[in-house]
Amino acid sequence: MGSIEQSNLPSDFLWGFATAAYQIEGAAKEDGRGPSIWDTFCKIPGKIAGGGSGDVACDSYHRTHEDIALLKECNAKAYRFSLSWSRIIPLGGRNDPVNKKGIEFYQKFVDDLIDAGITPLITLFHWDLPDELDKRYGGPLNKEEFVADFANYARLVFEAFGSKVKYWITFNEPWCSSVLGYNNGSFAPGHTSDRTKSPVGDSSTEQWIVGHSLLVAHGAAVKIYRDEFKQRDGGEIGITLNGDWAEPWDPENPADVEACDRKIEFAISWFADPIYHGKYPDSMVKQLGDRLPTWTPEDIALVKGSNDFYGMNHYCANFIRAKTTEPELNDVAGNLDILLEDKNGVSVGPATQSPWLQPSAIGFRKLLKWLSERYGYPKIYVTENGTSVLGENDMPLDELLNDEFRAKYFRDYISAMADAYTLDGVNVRAYMAWSLLDNFEWAEGYETRFGVTYVDYENDQKRIPKKSAKEIGKVFDRLIQKA
Repeated sequence: MGSIEQSNLPSDFLWGFATAAYQIEGAAKEDGRGPSIWDTFCKIPGKIAGGGSGDVACDSYHRTHEDIALLKECNAKAYRFSLSWSRIIPLGGRNDPVNKKGIEFYQKFVDDLIDAGITPLITLFHWDLPDELDKRYGGPLNKEEFVADFANYARLVFEAFGSKVKYWITFNEPWCSSVLGYNNGSFAPGHTSDRTKSPVGDSSTEQWIVGHSLLVAHGAAVKIYRDEFKQRDGGEIGITLNGDWAEPWDPENPADVEACDRKIEFAISWFADPIYHGKYPDSMVKQLGDRLPTWTPEDIALVKGSNDFYGMNHYCANFIRAKTTEPELNDVAGNLDILLEDKNGVSVGPATQSPWLQPSAIGFRKLLKWLSERYGYPKIYVTENGTSVLGENDMPLDELLNDEFRAKYFRDYISAMADAYTLDGVNVRAYMAWSLLDNFEWAEGYETRFGVTYVDYENDQKRIPKKSAKEIGKVFDRLIQKA
């Protein structure tokens, strides 16, 4: 294994922090913003821990100057944030009115970031579909309508920012939108076959339809950018995919070893294979058959080759145990168990506040290598990486601010990434830590904190940097080669 002394990162490596509009902005009904599916979902009793919503969140809509000051204090070079589609086109559709105030808010924010020496990375869609499009035609369940409306939104945004923005992400984690939104129903709009949770949904098919629509919409937006804006603006565009590393539950069992690749294929290659190889993974086709949408020549022409970079969101690792029974109709994992301990009871990593997240920095390095080998060593931008801390929300403030657990996580993971670059030939060129701020953590509400900055939700959303806020800059200062 490489050590931190010998591994490094290139002199032009771009690093900073990431957030998402619904998680931090608040101002849900101000200046013409329309409701998103998350505004609607949060109103359903029992869906969000503590009954929270993004109505106020971190109030970043009114505090962009504070957020920029934090970025500067952390010495960040870049900031990845998302736009609220329903702030820009309140009803969402291609024939619906555009909200000038929404566009102007983001234009000023981009200008302010650039004036502060911070590079903006913009995500077009971070899960917050305009609610009207869900009601009007089912959102991404209707491929033709959704693709046309997303393409219109993307073009409007590309036009609005001119050449000021050089990094574009179409969709954040389409796996989450598809599976959590349309299979188990834990995320908006909450579709699932489980009638105790939702009156609508078919968990055997809907997530595959939605994933397909998101891919085609991504391809359509990329084509618009490349045909109409890239020459003028000189930017790059890609999609951000999430996925965890997989280790066999029993390394001696060939079925468990094989299931590890299948787990990553169902989570990541579902979206990445069509982009890089022009088809869905064989393992998915074999298990799902005609429940997986088929590619028309027109759609695959849009999608294949549609990444200028690979956006990677990554947090942890799991142990994988193959199932011996036939796959269930609503299975989305590849007919396997996803576990946090191996056959001998060894844990994948220490516990955090998030039941699904146990750190394994070596898993990050291994997944970077796996993805690079499968997709021809693309340029990789790590667009999210971070951790919650067990019990953090209940700690006294001085203890909470001394988040050595999170600081160590970042030291370990960033070092593992440097090893992947230096020793494995992985072309990783950017890293955005999740997250700049404690924020609305979706279904987990405000009980789980991921920020390097403490946000006091009870006292006017006051922000106080934690230990980890400064740690990240120190690590990059050590690892990035001096030009």
